[in-house]
Amino acid sequence: MQTLNFDNQFTAHLPADHEVGSSRRQLHNAIYARVKPTPVKAPSLVAFSTETAALLGLSETDCHSSLFLNTMSGNHILPGMDPHATCYGGHQFGNWAGQLGDGRAINLGEVTPAGLPGSHYMLQLKGAGPTPFSRTADGLAVLRSSVREFLCSEAMHHLGVPTTRALSLVNTGEGVMRDMLYDGNPAVEPGAVVCRVSPSFVRFGHFQMLAARGEDALLKQFTDYVIHRDFAHLSKAQTPTTETYLQWFEEVCSRTAKLIVHWMRIGFVHGVMNTDNMSILGETIDYGPYGWLEDFDPDWTPNTTDATHRRYRYGQQPAVAQWNLMQLANAILPLTGDPKPFEDALSNFAQEYADLWQQMMAQKLGLKRFNQSLVDDLMGLLTTAETDMTLFFRLLAKIDPGQEATYEQLRGAYYREDQWGEPLLGLLTQWLKAYQQTLTEQSIQENNRVEQMNAVNPKYVLRNYLAQLAIDDADNGDYAQVNTLLEVLRKPYDEQPEHEQYAGLRPDWARSRVGCSMLSCSS
Repeated sequence: MQTLNFDNQFTAHLPADHEVGSSRRQLHNAIYARVKPTPVKAPSLVAFSTETAALLGLSETDCHSSLFLNTMSGNHILPGMDPHATCYGGHQFGNWAGQLGDGRAINLGEVTPAGLPGSHYMLQLKGAGPTPFSRTADGLAVLRSSVREFLCSEAMHHLGVPTTRALSLVNTGEGVMRDMLYDGNPAVEPGAVVCRVSPSFVRFGHFQMLAARGEDALLKQFTDYVIHRDFAHLSKAQTPTTETYLQWFEEVCSRTAKLIVHWMRIGFVHGVMNTDNMSILGETIDYGPYGWLEDFDPDWTPNTTDATHRRYRYGQQPAVAQWNLMQLANAILPLTGDPKPFEDALSNFAQEYADLWQQMMAQKLGLKRFNQSLVDDLMGLLTTAETDMTLFFRLLAKIDPGQEATYEQLRGAYYREDQWGEPLLGLLTQWLKAYQQTLTEQSIQENNRVEQMNAVNPKYVLRNYLAQLAIDDADNGDYAQVNTLLEVLRKPYDEQPEHEQYAGLRPDWARSRVGCSMLSCSS
């Protein structure tokens, strides 16, 4: 395997805990603790991403080597690596949870790819054993959740959504005990390790933890480092000023707004939008109980833990993002002392999100300009019957503005025939006429409309039932479906007639099956 160049700026510039190893403890005046992955008995490679490997300068041959397998399973530490786990806190479901940290994630080190000056990527193994932040857990991960994380990380990238990446997925050859639904029925499942890749895994919770501990000097040092390392365009002066901190916060707000708009565009529901699961880079991070809207229900969440209050439901994601940003603002307030600019930035977040959402909805409908009444009526229509969001917009692109549009042309997006009849058919017909009239009024050229709509409305997304079918096979040692899905999801906007079966409605058997409609944080 080609040698990776590790520069490890994170551990070189920030203070480590004085103690090394995985013994559970509270950290003070430290950002991270050094800890090594736990070796596994019989690792086997399930899949890897050629695109993510290329970011690091690795070839497909490299990824098939025994050295790659042993490194990405945690069995081998390459020269230059500096394994560590970071300390952060966070609000979980709206409540302050205190110290959390990388409980089952171990950062191997930062790679600077050859020939790409200024580019850097942290390699992180998820499920590689206990850390000081594992509390009472084992620091391991199961194949079930690891397949979902690996596939979704790459699927989101190809959908054009900012995300952490996934380099590899390894079956450890060892069993892991998990109570999947927290119902008192634990079972042994296959263990796995995912190698995640990002320029930075810094979360809102890192700043919250320093603020909660009252370590203002370290808070400043850490924030200065983050700005210099990943927001260099803001750090023209050697020492950031109050204005720099405000500009940085405004950019984090803007990146977050863009991220949530992408989620809403493709119908993605994160499921666990705790502040410790919010990336400072505006990337999607921590793929746990996520899901895609199949029945268009703004109140849907895939997380069984959140079933009662539905805090992290689809329609609530923009508001939760703003609330999380407010917690970040509270954490870094000691750097400026004046809350007013942060309040203004949070207001600007709401406005920027609203503007971006309107632009996005216009694009999804193939319009030049947002039409409020048309979109409002559509949102109501989509919730009236059980409508598949992904398929609806792909079929809508096929509507000819010059011919009468009917229910039959959109029939493939609906789950239940028995819901259709008057007055619902009348409402759909009325909306389709208004849509066609809007296309005419805005002088939309048909070829451009279809092309625009198909560029933002995917045909293929990682539906929960597809992931579960791949997991079922992987649990039995068959990784073909994982790799087939990876290939399909590389081109989510293309027709791919040879893979049409991956674009259909969710089958009826998946309505209530665990892993398809019900997911937990247990992984």
